[in-house]
Amino acid sequence: MDNATAVTSLAALAQTSRLAIYRLLVQRGPEGFAAGDIAERLGIPGPTLSFHLKTLAQAGLLVVRRETRFIYYSAAYEQMNALLAYLSENCCTLGAACDPSCATTAKPTGKAA
Repeated sequence: MDNATAVTSLAALAQTSRLAIYRLLVQRGPEGFAAGDIAERLGIPGPTLSFHLKTLAQAGLLVVRRETRFIYYSAAYEQMNALLAYLSENCCTLGAACDPSCATTAKPTGKAA
């Protein structure tokens, strides 16, 4: 992933309703939800939801599929994983794989404060 793609993805997620939509779709899995189900679950009016879904889809964060007269949206897991990999590729030290222990809080040394 390049910087421009990462910025586009992060910008699309940097809004409360879009982040809620995306998190709902990530939780749902590849099956996704129809737009009406998303609107109902999150209480977002149809026209507003359409705007947000379009933004997320243009950023490559959604998979959109039509079944009969319904349009289903699901998270684009490959793009999500690429973004997470991009954000963590230099975790802790330059060029090294991220060691999960570096993100934890410091352990007590046993010395009195």
